[in-house]
Amino acid sequence: MSGVAVERVRRRLATLTCIFVLLFPGSATVNACPYAGIRESAASIAKLFVSDYGVDSLQYNLLYDNEIIVSGTAGRFNKNDSLPVTEDSIYGIGSTSKMFTTVAVMLLVDQGKLDLDKPVTFYLPDFVMLDARYKEITVRMLLNHSSGLMGSRYTNGGLFDDPNTFNHDTLLMALAGQRLKANPGAYSVYCNDGFSLAEQIVERVSGLNFSEFVRENITKPLGLSHTFTPQDDFDRGLMARTFLRGDETPPETLNLIGSGGIYSTARDLCVFGQVFMDTPGNSMAQGLLSLAAKEALAEKEYLQGMWPAQKDSLFGYGLGWDSVDLYPFNRYGIQGLAKGGDTNLYHSCLIVLPEQNMAFAVAMSGGSSIYGEMMGLSLLQQVLLATGEVDSILLPKEEEAFEGAPMPSELTSYAGLYKNNSLIKEIRIDQNGTLSLIAVTQQDFPDETFIYQSSGEFVNEDKSKRLTFVEEENGETYLRIVSMLSLPGLEQRAMITVYDSVKTLPNPVDLNVQQAWDDRSGTYYIVNEIRTSQCYYSLAACTMELSTNERLPGYFGPYKIDDLNHAIQDARIPVMDGRDNDLLCFKIDDGKEYLANTSSIWLSGKNIPEMEAGEDVICTIGQNGYARWYSVRKEDAGKRMTVKLPPRGACAVYDSSECIYFSTVSGNRPVILPAEGKIVFIGNAPGTRFSVTID
Repeated sequence: MSGVAVERVRRRLATLTCIFVLLFPGSATVNACPYAGIRESAASIAKLFVSDYGVDSLQYNLLYDNEIIVSGTAGRFNKNDSLPVTEDSIYGIGSTSKMFTTVAVMLLVDQGKLDLDKPVTFYLPDFVMLDARYKEITVRMLLNHSSGLMGSRYTNGGLFDDPNTFNHDTLLMALAGQRLKANPGAYSVYCNDGFSLAEQIVERVSGLNFSEFVRENITKPLGLSHTFTPQDDFDRGLMARTFLRGDETPPETLNLIGSGGIYSTARDLCVFGQVFMDTPGNSMAQGLLSLAAKEALAEKEYLQGMWPAQKDSLFGYGLGWDSVDLYPFNRYGIQGLAKGGDTNLYHSCLIVLPEQNMAFAVAMSGGSSIYGEMMGLSLLQQVLLATGEVDSILLPKEEEAFEGAPMPSELTSYAGLYKNNSLIKEIRIDQNGTLSLIAVTQQDFPDETFIYQSSGEFVNEDKSKRLTFVEEENGETYLRIVSMLSLPGLEQRAMITVYDSVKTLPNPVDLNVQQAWDDRSGTYYIVNEIRTSQCYYSLAACTMELSTNERLPGYFGPYKIDDLNHAIQDARIPVMDGRDNDLLCFKIDDGKEYLANTSSIWLSGKNIPEMEAGEDVICTIGQNGYARWYSVRKEDAGKRMTVKLPPRGACAVYDSSECIYFSTVSGNRPVILPAEGKIVFIGNAPGTRFSVTID
């Protein structure tokens, strides 16, 4: 018998011993199970997430050699805690859905129906953009995030209990009005729209809608009995409940299915993870994709374009994967594949060690995918130790004893303004080697201080961040940050290496143009989302605060002003901080000025009228179909508002900080109006009428 076969028998005997112990816990062999301590560790981490990290419920599984060896649940299934979280509880998996899209594409590649390196236009001839470079985008570039597309179009995508296909049906039309932010293939930066396009390619090539293709070619063959899309018919009662501010929400439907809309369980995700393994022991998973397809999925696609030099990171894009050389497994010489997913309400993570035939999956209501990923990093290392795959677990890295050193004077030239797509900051560097990082566009962003070290890096006080400057071949100067992430109560740490921002300059514009944008500073309110949109249940999600800054002429928040009515986010940054570039455009509609970006349309708070008090006051949706916003008059604070909702209409009320009532979630009922409040009415068509009484 070969050494490999002997090792496989040893593993299987260890697994069978654990199963025996689980069935007969009084057995004298209880101490023989190598996974008992790992199960205790998993339960402890799950309890920590629920008690300290805002996770309402979670479900986790760890699979090894075709056997689930660690599994569990924690938290509350519903508001009353009257139902248990079980292995059959279904969760949204967010962007982990991208791996189903990637497998769907690779199945068509294996069938000879699709070529990764052919242009997208070959399969979608009606895909056009304002930028001629779109013709160079290949299918591969959609899957490795290097297409150059602006990023993500979320319009009417995240809804409550509504399988509306608006986002899918209007994607090509929306992209037809966009330009690219980079040459196709220049660098990889996270991009949801690429996977939405890949979803449509699967539909065109196969002749099936995406949900049908996934069902017939992936979930049925693999026996994934609890994996669905919003377009599928399944028991919604199995879905783990989601909560906002303590309220139980209606089921979440994310209708960007190919980029983030699939539902599943941790168990199903582990079985799905076997598709990527070398010898999984599951014949259906083993044969779903060809060996060539599996090898292609695990290639370091991120190295095909600009990328920060890295040793350790959670990011290193393959086809679909967030990482194909995941830390800390790379330190053991083991390949780790990982994909995380986050929606507004659900979170998930899938990690696969293909050569070791191991997979870990977690699904959560509340929390963050990074919590699940760190849980998986910890548990998988423990299993590697228990099975003899590694001799010891790498302890959280104690940073080397950094030593201060005289800083080369030329490094002061890197001082200046740096931007990404959410923040513009100023970097100051003095001759004694102190670097100060100061936010310009977000006043609540804390200042940070770093000291120059003999390693050639600037390091913060707790040694969790290391900064260097990199002059790239494209002529740009980038701020490279290596961060050590940790969660209090959890020993596991994670590493992230990114280009955080790119050096920029002030953008002086004509004084009249600057004055026009100065006058537009303020809060903007969304008007083009439908009545089931999740954004109305959060004031932060349905508003946008933008302003000019005397220290940064020619900018409107993080947007660079082009002319009187246009501004752009133009940071060219790989990995994550250059994702979702955006355009702003002011336009006049129905006598009012509106702000449009690549996804939404917004109304300035300065143009919101006060709500008239009285009996049966009529609010009518205009010809543009936009939601109608009103301010609460000072004298009406504390009064009761009653609304006669039309069919398929909704309303919401906000105080100065959050949504206090949304009829789509809470049903139609009277509400007490808050001081300094706002009211919005959302209709399904022009002419929709709301009758309002305030008394």
